[in-house]
Amino acid sequence: MDIKPFLDIASRDHSHLCPRQILGVRIGLKGLAVCGVDASSKAKHLLVISETDGCFVDGIIAATKCTVGHRTLRIEDYGKVAATFIHTETNRAFRIAPTLDVREKAPRHAPKEKRRYFAQLQAYQSMPDDELMTVQEVELNFDVRDIVSRAGRRVNCAKCGEEIINERERIVDGNVYCKPCAEGGYCQLA
Repeated sequence: MDIKPFLDIASRDHSHLCPRQILGVRIGLKGLAVCGVDASSKAKHLLVISETDGCFVDGIIAATKCTVGHRTLRIEDYGKVAATFIHTETNRAFRIAPTLDVREKAPRHAPKEKRRYFAQLQAYQSMPDDELMTVQEVELNFDVRDIVSRAGRRVNCAKCGEEIINERERIVDGNVYCKPCAEGGYCQLA
């Protein structure tokens, strides 16, 4: 498959092309393939969980068309260049990551390039899949329906009164709360 159109999208959205975007595109395309989703169609039965943010995700988005706004992309920032692709109808999930020695292999695939960064830039575009990445079928530690939820579901928090959407409420002693009121959040009022 010609990956150039996907690289063009990723570099346009990111203002340049870097090795991690190429990894994102290649891993994104492989994720579509293992989930049985055609790269030319909208992946409506696909959920992608990226283990980092940044330019890698730009490549994932370019290849899969999955986005946070469409609720088909989530970020679990572990600081790892890897992503899990979940077919939401079959619940099959595949974690795809670069091989542990991918950086060391890159110069062999771009022998004329002496600069490491540019060797990666070239090599990641053409390396065979099995040298570039690993694919592992995984079992999820959650029910995918809890993430996908039901659109249009709305309730209000009994403590702060704010609206909670997409079935993210918590029930404590029979009362409905938002996650920050029930369990604490990422910030507090100053």
